[in-house]
Amino acid sequence: MSDYPKSVTIHEVGPREGFQFEKQFTPTERKLELVHALAETGVRDIEVTSFVHAKWVPQMADAEEVSQGLRPVPGVQYSCLWLNDKGLERAAATGKYCLDGALKLGASPAFIKKNTNKTIEETIATFPSWIEVYKRFGVPVEQATTNAAWGCNFQGDIPQQWVLDRIAAIEKAILEHGYQMKRILLSDTMGWASPRQIKSLLGKVRNRWPEAQIRIHLHDTRGTGLANAVAALDMGVTEFDSAVGGLGGCPFAGHKAAAGNICTEDLVFMFEEMGIETGIDLDKMCECGRLAENVVGHELPGKLMHVSSLTRYRQAAAERDRAAAETAPAAA
Repeated sequence: MSDYPKSVTIHEVGPREGFQFEKQFTPTERKLELVHALAETGVRDIEVTSFVHAKWVPQMADAEEVSQGLRPVPGVQYSCLWLNDKGLERAAATGKYCLDGALKLGASPAFIKKNTNKTIEETIATFPSWIEVYKRFGVPVEQATTNAAWGCNFQGDIPQQWVLDRIAAIEKAILEHGYQMKRILLSDTMGWASPRQIKSLLGKVRNRWPEAQIRIHLHDTRGTGLANAVAALDMGVTEFDSAVGGLGGCPFAGHKAAAGNICTEDLVFMFEEMGIETGIDLDKMCECGRLAENVVGHELPGKLMHVSSLTRYRQAAAERDRAAAETAPAAA
């Protein structure tokens, strides 16, 4: 049996990951309604929006307006996404976000070209300027982020050595500027991974960087998301991204059925049934899943929000047992 951790940290990415994939623009006030409901569930980190050009992701045209409407909640931090220095400057100007000093380098050359119009080498060449921007905002550069780490709809299967090389390239830049690489975020952006592949790559990453905190971002395109999360648990991972209701997808994934992250409430339920604490109120998160469906106006792939957890069934069974014991005839 695996020696599972006592607790895990879940990063809620539904508002950012989810709304970017919707065809119809979601009103700002409804985005905020969902974010603020999520902030009451016990989740500690909510990825709210993206500071990207509205031409490419129209749903994020109101990033500043959403940010202005965020209300602080004790114990909750808000995060966001940016793809260039202008986006980072916009995010920093709001004063609402926890800015992580991450350098990003995708595993797939084809996806990088599609997503940013740069080659691997051109992306690496931008690292010094990125670090200078982070320094300007007082943000330490301590994280390596690699997307499409297990496979890519444009490239195909991704050799594991490519992933190791990408992380090493980021680490080199971080060390050259006087920082330490403390965190690694690996994304299965297009849902290519299987549990065996998850374990294989994570084993190599852990062997190479045993001190780094690993966070994993799993899409559920082919239905292996929760199984992959358990495989990551087996490898000692304790930080997971997930999306309420299973919101979202990647608009640059090259497939209309590109699913979003694993569903938050389903993930929380699974962990709790395994005896692993998440700090999240499952009933409130299920309410958020139903709210998310109402906000986007269509059914979402999350399961638990439609059937509830097992708690009430267990409570009902316990009540039946107590009632039966009280009415049973006394033993002679």
